[in-house]
Amino acid sequence: MTSNYKKVLSYILKTAIVVVAFWFVYRKLSSNENLTVFKQLLEKVPQQQIILVMGTVCLLMLLNWGLEALKWKRLIARVERISLWRAIESVFCGLTWAVFTPNRIGEYGGRVFFLSPKRRIIGVVAMAVGNIGQMVLTNVFGAIAVSIFIYRFVPMDYRVLYALFALSAMFCVFFIIFYFNIRWLNGILLSMRFTRKYKKFYSILARYSKKELLNILLFCLGRYVVFSSQYFILFFWLIPEIHYLDILMMVSILFFVQSTLPSLDLFDIGVRSVTASYFFSFVTSHDVAVIACTASIWLINIIIPAILGSYFVFKLNFFGSTQRN
Repeated sequence: MTSNYKKVLSYILKTAIVVVAFWFVYRKLSSNENLTVFKQLLEKVPQQQIILVMGTVCLLMLLNWGLEALKWKRLIARVERISLWRAIESVFCGLTWAVFTPNRIGEYGGRVFFLSPKRRIIGVVAMAVGNIGQMVLTNVFGAIAVSIFIYRFVPMDYRVLYALFALSAMFCVFFIIFYFNIRWLNGILLSMRFTRKYKKFYSILARYSKKELLNILLFCLGRYVVFSSQYFILFFWLIPEIHYLDILMMVSILFFVQSTLPSLDLFDIGVRSVTASYFFSFVTSHDVAVIACTASIWLINIIIPAILGSYFVFKLNFFGSTQRN
């Protein structure tokens, strides 16, 4: 394949990705009634409050993905050293890919194409380690929140309740132990003949020390706190009668349920809205406000970053190393 042909094909691919992403975004935004409801709710709120609150939530979005970029830079250091700006570019580019692919699978491609070709598959494995860390926190906090929710709102025999608490504790311990011993996964893959020949790709799993995994988990915790704060700010602002501990419990459950369901980022708003509406109904009757808050967070955390990331898609080079300044 000649150099000119590669350039033309690369440009066509990048243009196609951006066009598809924008088409998906436009279709979903134009038919999203929840955002219209959110706009109507804000009509009675002083403009200064709107600017302050929404500005804070948007800044937290940037902090959220900034922490993700730092985490990605740390994860990939075992594979290839990249600058912080390159990490930011790859994270936002991945968000553009993720918006129209099931279970955000495109996010892997959007990021690893910022690495040199021979390290891209290893980069996928490194990224998976970070995603496992985020999943661990989502499951641990979610299991605790679900246990509290059942204790408060679901009448059942105390023996069943104790058994549920025990299962929840075992569930949390399992995920924590698994994460800090991620190298076990490397050993399992090596023990199987048909995966042994690919060991050069997943051997990175054995290179992460417990200290490094702890550092990665702290980045994951930082992100969890940030996007939980976004939900907390909006719910506490629009539905102030909800107790702040109830908001934190419901948000943790919301994250937990979302993580267990297969979805597409653009259609994930339906899952988020239904989940939030059901669980928040136990603590508030403001169903419309709950759905509107959920829709606004979806717009800020998913759609706006995906639009911003479209610029970085054009910096990719599918057939060689990425363009370097």
